[in-house]
Amino acid sequence: MAHKFNPANKRKLDDQWRRQNLPPKLTLEKLGLNSDDTLADIGCGIGYFTIPAAEVIKSANNVFALDTSKEMLTEVKKRADDAGISNIVSVKTEEYDLKLPDQSVSFVLLVNVLHEIDNQERFLGEAYRILKTDGKIALIDWEKKTTEMGPPLDHRISSQDAKGLLQTASFELLKEMSFAETFYGLVAIKK
Repeated sequence: MAHKFNPANKRKLDDQWRRQNLPPKLTLEKLGLNSDDTLADIGCGIGYFTIPAAEVIKSANNVFALDTSKEMLTEVKKRADDAGISNIVSVKTEEYDLKLPDQSVSFVLLVNVLHEIDNQERFLGEAYRILKTDGKIALIDWEKKTTEMGPPLDHRISSQDAKGLLQTASFELLKEMSFAETFYGLVAIKK
């Protein structure tokens, strides 16, 4: 069984350490998010990336905040309201049912989510389904090494394994990156 983040620890999703190691706007820029994208932030949590993405994306386009936790989606709505942002659509999902139509987004974001999924191939197939042709998927996850924070080492997925999973799901890798030597990033395209 995959290691799941406990919503009771949601304060950890926006703390000084995370802001230093994964600054949201800078990270989104590095991943290639554009103002004309329509984004699905899968496993959005408290909206750490959702809110900044909605500020980058033109207000005519939606940012879909997808999570299996109603508590997390409530927090996203509160933060969006506080920031005066109106182009975020919260969607309560199931792990293998993202509740969006086929080819409905141009950019899929998965930050520290893949290691929480038991059937990663099925999950990435669902991400593939909602992504438009030539759309991008950006995946950030914990390096498979011992770190001060993060999930147990045996629950982490190496960047090599993540690349293989993306390839199996018919994505074509565009670029690899590192974030503060704690996280790896992969950007792939749907062909």
